[in-house]
Amino acid sequence: QVQLVESGGGLVQPGGSLRLSCAASGNIFRINAVGWYRQSPGKQREFIATATSGGITNYTDSVKGRFTISRDNAKNTVYLQMNSLKPEDTAVYYCHLFVAARGWPQQDYWGQGTQVTVSS
Repeated sequence: QVQLVESGGGLVQPGGSLRLSCAASGNIFRINAVGWYRQSPGKQREFIATATSGGITNYTDSVKGRFTISRDNAKNTVYLQMNSLKPEDTAVYYCHLFVAARGWPQQDYWGQGTQVTVSS
């Protein structure tokens, strides 16, 4: 079994920055693709960013140039650096990891979510 713990959310003023972390622990052999999603009240969960194990990244248009996804494979941790935050970035943010465990096929896991609020 694999556990994901997210941290780094909070309240920030427009134009500010936050860095979200998603730390994975448990029976991990390799973390493959990773991603971040967000969900605002009354809206569906939306894709934000993804990074392959080879380092290829992809972002939704609304965050390009402002958000950066990265990963520290030695720490089994994924990050989302968010700069130039806007009120419309307010949402609960979720990490999503594809993890291969020793002796088990790849499975995907979701973090518990962390609230990001952008407001003056």
